[in-house]
Formats: sequence, structure tokens, C-alpha cells
Amino acid sequence: MQPELIPIGIFILVNLTALLIMGRDKQLSRQGGNPDRTPEGLMFFLGSVGGALGVYAGMHLFLHKTKKCYFQLGISLLILQNAARV
Repeated sequence: MQPELIPIGIFILVNLTALLIMGRDKQLSRQGGNPDRTPEGLMFFLGSVGGALGVYAGMHLFLHKTKKCYFQLGISLLILQNAARV
């Protein structure tokens, strides 16, 4: 594997993980009162380490956390932060 492709692979892996976590949390939220729900802090953490696009895609694909203003604003700002690190 070429060393310059490693960061791209990590970026894809983190975003795919974030997307899947959003989907799983939406599924658990439909069950109601499930203690295995994903903490919002983990979603923001994934966004801050490069997974903001995955979280954002999950928000809109699964219609999850879209009514929470702090998620809309926070994840959008994390996308800008992720882009600034490139």
C-alpha cells in the first residue's frame, strides 16, 4: 500500500463508522428508552476527528438529530474544521 493513501483510508473509515453509528442510533431511538443509545458526545467526537461528513450524511439520510439546532450548527462547523486540517 502506498503511504500517501493511508490518511485517505483513515478518513473513509472514520466517516463510514460515523454514518453507521448514526443509523444504529436512529434505529435504537425508534425503540424508545433504549439504554444502549449512542451518546451525543461520541457523535461530536467522531465529527471532530474527521468524521463530520459521515455524521452529517447520517443526520440527513436517517433523519436523525436534524431538529436539534446544536447538531446542525455544530456538525456544520466541524465540517469546516475538518476541511481546514487538510
